Amino acid sequence: MTSSVVSMPSPQQVEEGKLARRAFVSPALPSILGMYAFAAATFLVAAHMAHWFGNAQTGIVLFPLVLIFGGLAQFYAAAWAFRTNDAVSLALHGTWGSFWTAYGLLEFLYATGRVVRPQGAFPALGFWFIAAAAITWAIMVAARKNVGVTALLTFLAVGSTLEAIAELAGLEWMRILGGYFLIASALIAWAVASALMARFGRVEKVPAGTSVAPSESARVA
Repeated sequence: MTSSVVSMPSPQQVEEGKLARRAFVSPALPSILGMYAFAAATFLVAAHMAHWFGNAQTGIVLFPLVLIFGGLAQFYAAAWAFRTNDAVSLALHGTWGSFWTAYGLLEFLYATGRVVRPQGAFPALGFWFIAAAAITWAIMVAARKNVGVTALLTFLAVGSTLEAIAELAGLEWMRILGGYFLIASALIAWAVASALMARFGRVEKVPAGTSVAPSESARVA
């Protein structure tokens, strides 16, 4: 009778296997979902701000998508980004997922008549945008090495700043201008996510036991 002896993998082989598996947990993955979710919610809300569409009941129509896509999907992407140590995606999607969820709830309250939409200045909402703008400017500084994400965050921060001033001062033309900057940030987010998707689709399957470290080029920050 012959016996076969199965050798235990060496520490180097174990580490190589971990690296190969880690290649499939790229920071690009949560960024793809988060960017698409951010783009969809931001585009719809900002288009409404820019008066592209809307009536008294628009909040009811916007609320489900803003809550599910702009809120829950971004929260999931942020939690996923935490596991991949992607601080920029974590901060971006965690912050704006929360913000758009709260904004959608506010629009829903307007549409259902539970809250009367103020005419002119609305300082309380202005301070919402002050907080969002301050965080976004900080994230933009942290993401300055990535051109696409820096452009996205710059337009988003400028748009948020303009919306804050508009709500504090009751300037309708500035609300519309801020909406256009937010629309631009949504379009850039869509482009960034699409580029990441195309790049990820070109990645070939890594054979088992091959040492492959995650590519830094796949990171969004």
